[in-house]
Amino acid sequence: MPTRTLETWHHGAVPLDAERTRFALWAPDAQHVSLELENAVSLPMLPRANGWFMIVGRCPPGTRYRFNIDDEIHVPDPASRAQEGDIDGPSLVVDPRAYRWRHPHWQGRPWHEAVIYELHVGVLGGYRAVEEQLPRLAELGITAIELMPLAEFPGERNWGYDGVLPYAPEASYGSPDDLKRLIDSAHGLGLAVILDVVYNHFGPDGNYLHRYAKGFFTEDRHTPWGAAIDFRRRAVRDFFIDNALMWLLEYRFDGLRLDAVHAIGDPDFLRELAHRVRRQVAPPRQAWLILENEDNQASLLQEHFDAQWNDDGHNALHVLLTGETDAYYADFAQQPTEKLARCLSQGFAYQGHVTRHGNARGEPSGHLPPSTFVLFLQNHDQIGNRAFGERLASLAEPRALRAATVLLLLSPMIPLLFMGDELAATQPFLYFTSHHGELADAVREGRRNEFADFSAFADPHERERIPDPNAPETFLASRPQADPAEGEQTQALYRRLLQLRSEHLVPHLPGATALGAEVLGEGALCARWRLGNGQELRIDLNLGARQVEQQQPPSTAQILFEYPAQAFELLRQGTLAPYSALVSLGTVAPTPDLDGEHR
Repeated sequence: MPTRTLETWHHGAVPLDAERTRFALWAPDAQHVSLELENAVSLPMLPRANGWFMIVGRCPPGTRYRFNIDDEIHVPDPASRAQEGDIDGPSLVVDPRAYRWRHPHWQGRPWHEAVIYELHVGVLGGYRAVEEQLPRLAELGITAIELMPLAEFPGERNWGYDGVLPYAPEASYGSPDDLKRLIDSAHGLGLAVILDVVYNHFGPDGNYLHRYAKGFFTEDRHTPWGAAIDFRRRAVRDFFIDNALMWLLEYRFDGLRLDAVHAIGDPDFLRELAHRVRRQVAPPRQAWLILENEDNQASLLQEHFDAQWNDDGHNALHVLLTGETDAYYADFAQQPTEKLARCLSQGFAYQGHVTRHGNARGEPSGHLPPSTFVLFLQNHDQIGNRAFGERLASLAEPRALRAATVLLLLSPMIPLLFMGDELAATQPFLYFTSHHGELADAVREGRRNEFADFSAFADPHERERIPDPNAPETFLASRPQADPAEGEQTQALYRRLLQLRSEHLVPHLPGATALGAEVLGEGALCARWRLGNGQELRIDLNLGARQVEQQQPPSTAQILFEYPAQAFELLRQGTLAPYSALVSLGTVAPTPDLDGEHR
């Protein structure tokens, strides 16, 4: 592991007092660097060891600045805390202590209490517009909001995964203080706030690191976005770890979701990041660390990270709800019910199992508690990575979707909703950017070519119908609204299920373990868990159109929820109805020891 030395500097502009700021830039490929201020003031920066340049200047908060590299190019600070305008505007000196917190004693929430609502700040109208939504979400039963990435990106419309200035919150959404006020208001309502961060690549427009800091990247390993980031270098590691600490300490985010860490390819960096966070955000304050990781590395979840997005669970549910088996859903085309049962009882469906490409994927995960896995019916990826961004409300049998919602919100896994789920929204969530020129053309064509593996788009002419990511109407079409017919009823369902979760499950999730899942038929299963108080939670689920045979819960069990209204009555007759879900709480049956005794 590369060590941090006295010659290592924090990246960016750090105010020392009301008038002075220390500027540091890691530019090992530059011959000389100047700090360029307003009114054509240029201050040569002093070269230091290991490729660093530094200067302390009389620059109060609000000062506009750029870096001049070898008198050839003017660049924004790669660790800019804010931009005036877009990525090519000047960087701004920001005093991280200026905001006065209204809820400074907030310590966060325990992870097992999480009910996560993922949202896109831009689609909802900016930081202040999201703040207006918070009371409604808290009343619904949401306990945490997750913001899609905020790092400054080119233009005003982007998913956020094309960010190039990771320290600067997107200016088109509002100011850094607007973001802090959003987080502050959430805390006042008892809501935790998670940020999605991208540490696996930089966006294609506005990244100048290749000119003066080639060491950020390594050509010996490539990702879908080009040369991989080289986390073997101390300055590179610190750039991202200090960024994580900034969000948690200065902005008081309650957690981070790390995007696609399988593209980072350096578990040692991930462990160091987690270690530094745990050391500097110490109890009683809560700090959640969540992974997205196609490699299903259960080993990272044993000590270092709280949870992982369970794409396996989503994919199995999606195949059962829609019948789609194209592209990556092909890995779930065979025995999707069995794969869902494995997810509910053991965490991942792929725990070293071979994929359609002939590769073993994943690690054994059955020893991990259910709350290690974030379950969802859809998220930004699984909607937006569709050609037309359709939601399940437009794809699935409505009754099956409601039954799946019961599973989502009343299983011991951590539930995640995507904005609009609770409104039965049918508006798409499309992939959108605001690139221009050749890059816009490349993104448009690249987006359409992504769907060549889908049977519906094998014909290139069909792919021409896929919306242009750069068109403003693509962005505008992605704003969720309540369905006039189903919205109110769906919100009532979510509210009731989350109330039951809060009352009957959440207090007893610590110590919960899976007891197994039995497949009853195509799309139908019975999953059981032992909660921390010793009770058995049982969910009988049928996402299929045919009834299946099933025994009713013990007579001593409490029926927590049934969908539809007559589901329990039918189960008493030995039948699990089509499109149904029944949730019960009872006493765990004793398990025989090896010597025949019961325990």
